[in-house]
Amino acid sequence: MAKILVTGGAGFIGSHLVDRLIKEGYKVIVIDNLSGGKKENLNPKAIFYKVDICNLDKILPLFKGVDYVFHTAALPRVHLSIDKPIETHRVNIDGTLNVLYASDKNKAKRVIYSSSSSVYGEQKNLPLRESMVPNPLSPYALQKLVGEYYCKLFSSLYDLETVSLRYFNVYGPRMDPEGPYALVIGRFLKLKKEGKPLTIYGDGKQTRDFTYIDDVIEANILAMKSKRVGKGEVINICYGKNHSINYVAKLIGGKKNYLPKRKGEPRHTLGDNSLARKILGWKPKISLEEGIEICKNI
Repeated sequence: MAKILVTGGAGFIGSHLVDRLIKEGYKVIVIDNLSGGKKENLNPKAIFYKVDICNLDKILPLFKGVDYVFHTAALPRVHLSIDKPIETHRVNIDGTLNVLYASDKNKAKRVIYSSSSSVYGEQKNLPLRESMVPNPLSPYALQKLVGEYYCKLFSSLYDLETVSLRYFNVYGPRMDPEGPYALVIGRFLKLKKEGKPLTIYGDGKQTRDFTYIDDVIEANILAMKSKRVGKGEVINICYGKNHSINYVAKLIGGKKNYLPKRKGEPRHTLGDNSLARKILGWKPKISLEEGIEICKNI
């Protein structure tokens, strides 16, 4: 059975991925500095190293004998990157380069990179397709785009198989509800539980394409196993339907509190998932309504 390394394996997406890989019988190594990840998210059957991806000397030997690498470690969120462009650049670009370098030097078969729909920025037409010219509106979006370009370069220059998955607003159990950079669904659920009004930035008519965590994990597994990727392809992972923030608030329930619009965010996002369907044989299964019900009952 293959040996797999997951960066950021104590985080929201990474920990779900580790659980699935262990369930399928793989030997899994997790590296995470626990700056965003949580110890309680760690699967006890995984081999865990508390280490920072920015420290190349420390991570390099951990990749020895690894077949596949899932690179989910990042300092995510648009607004965090606007407030802290230097710190996020270091992790999201320098850290990604370190992971690719360590993968190549240790002869890993493939790197599956967690990218973001934020690379599209504001586009004239929807849905968002992989063939569109990216238009990053924030340091985070640009950093994720640079990571995609590095993946493609490592494939063409060093024959390291890579594939980049552009996630659209992932939500589900273990999403971070804390702080000013929290994801909207997680934040709404926390506020609802505390009996506080749901904070909405702008008029709430902005729309997002939300993707449930289990669907995202399935896409990652397929991207690891597929014989049709590995040359630096970029693939949207999205439900393919968008909803307004007001509608999300309605599903969760409670009073709403509107605050001024924030910078660095597109007005609308809607992804086209036809490439994922065609190349990976992937399709999303959990609708927003179903996903929020699951989250409510946790």
